[in-house]
Amino acid sequence: MQPLVIGIAGGSGSGKTTIARTIMERVGQERIAYIQHDAYYCDQSAMPMEARLQVNYDHPDSLETSLLVKHLRELRAGHAVEIPVYDFTQFTRARETTLIETRPVILVEGILIFVDAALRSLFDIKLYVDAPADLRFIRRLQRDLTERHRTPESIIRQYLETVRPMHLEFVEPTKRFADLILPEGGFNAVGVDVIVARVRAMLETK
Repeated sequence: MQPLVIGIAGGSGSGKTTIARTIMERVGQERIAYIQHDAYYCDQSAMPMEARLQVNYDHPDSLETSLLVKHLRELRAGHAVEIPVYDFTQFTRARETTLIETRPVILVEGILIFVDAALRSLFDIKLYVDAPADLRFIRRLQRDLTERHRTPESIIRQYLETVRPMHLEFVEPTKRFADLILPEGGFNAVGVDVIVARVRAMLETK
């Protein structure tokens, strides 16, 4: 049985991870392989730290999407893959990798996953999680402070210089590719119910 591949896109802080976790909890974590596009940021170990800090991490070119496409094709064919691990404190990939085995559902999350046509074509269900810009910024601020140990000044500067303009240029336009748009992110209980029911029905059909 070929896996059901679901893509969850949307702006940074829109609630994509909340939706992904809810799907895993209600469909069954043992049935889902979960992959974040963020793991595929390009390896920058050969670059000095000063240069790494200048990279626009909200631009599609900052990600090795071709490797994600390759890995999804291998997972769909029934093969396990070793996905990268990204160290957000050092702005490059870690030496270790994560083994991902194929499952009935493959869940892929990322702000830019609908930009690339080759990647987009691999999704059976495309979800776009929407949320107001102010809420997205607050969530991103809280995440980067606690999980990525960054300063408020650096977070605000990055948001104004790259996150917001790249969202308007690359992320927001990909709404048109979505099969379902979820306003209010993880707080949209009706939308989540529809998604979970659809996933369960498709698994039974497969």
